[in-house]
Amino acid sequence: MIATIAAHGRAADFRRGADVIAAAVPAPRLPGRAVLVVPVRELEDVVRERTAHHDATFLGVDDAFCNAHITLLGPWLDDPDDADLASVGAIAESTPPFDVTLGRVREFPDGLLYLAPEPDAGLRSLTAALMAAFPQCPPYGGAFPEPTPHLTIEHRASGLDADDVRALLGDRLPVTSRVERIDLQWWANDDCHVRASWRLG
Repeated sequence: MIATIAAHGRAADFRRGADVIAAAVPAPRLPGRAVLVVPVRELEDVVRERTAHHDATFLGVDDAFCNAHITLLGPWLDDPDDADLASVGAIAESTPPFDVTLGRVREFPDGLLYLAPEPDAGLRSLTAALMAAFPQCPPYGGAFPEPTPHLTIEHRASGLDADDVRALLGDRLPVTSRVERIDLQWWANDDCHVRASWRLG
């Protein structure tokens, strides 16, 4: 998670606060954001270390929180009601668990360095189902209407490039991760925590 020096209005504020790694400048304190994610425990130590390096206020404050994650939909509802939570639960229940492999380092045009999960069809399907259930919550505020599933590792603005990220991860790659739950995470300075969680299948 973390922050980028690129500015694209409200959507960039969300990415800066919940899905991107901070540049080498202090990140501003941002309003909290609710995000629906898939945790990736296998890379938590790496992402947590990079988060601490850039802005330790975005480290999780509970054991359930996973800084290493793949965003499904965000920003989501700040104050969901029981029906909203049940809708997410129904989507999770109707989706069997599946595996993804993270092995290739890629870069978005804005300099975000990430791992691409493969295959990504299951993640795209989850995002599509959540978008259909919550049309009032377009991904990244509408800036990326068809978001690419990804696990953020770094940002080029920090001085690193894709080769540096590959060296950082070393022989950890490829990583196979079991997608078996959806977490509702709250991202805020000094208050990153899990608010709800649903098992797949």
